[in-house]
Amino acid sequence: MATAPHHTLVDRNRRTMIVMAIVAAGMLTLGFASVPLYRMFCERTGFGGTTQRASADVAVTKAVGHTMSIRFDSNVSPSLPWKFYPEQKTDTVTVGARDMQIFIAKNLSDKPITGTATFNVTPTQAGAYFTKIQCFCFTQQTLQPGQEVRMPVLYYVDPKILNDPDNKDVQEITLSYTFYPVENGKKPS
Repeated sequence: MATAPHHTLVDRNRRTMIVMAIVAAGMLTLGFASVPLYRMFCERTGFGGTTQRASADVAVTKAVGHTMSIRFDSNVSPSLPWKFYPEQKTDTVTVGARDMQIFIAKNLSDKPITGTATFNVTPTQAGAYFTKIQCFCFTQQTLQPGQEVRMPVLYYVDPKILNDPDNKDVQEITLSYTFYPVENGKKPS
């Protein structure tokens, strides 16, 4: 009779260890998957000012008579010896019409440097309607010593913004970029 409770206790401890190992493995997996999942969520919903991305062949109807002011902001990490700025600080665009902005980047150092740009839109709720077709921020940029480049951003504001009650008072959207150095060819997380 004494052996039955011992086996039950050992079996129960073994099951508990297996369950805890599965929970730990699940938490570890979720930890690694959280960054890509969060990025996908932001890109899909525009959460946190994340812009949308579209291919060049997407047809969008212009909302004639509806314009919006777009302000362009540029920043550079203190650890990146670049000068970076938009050709124009603001632009007025027709909602639904494609437009292009040029940003200038110059490597102020005496060695090649690779940088990557992060971006966001404010007000954040407008991110779901700010769509980029082409952007230097989609890839890393390597500038040679003293090299200056012109980098285009091709974008439009989706006309659906006009029907969104959360954006009814939005008259201006700010597109902001910050360039960071890429260490050893790796994109920062």
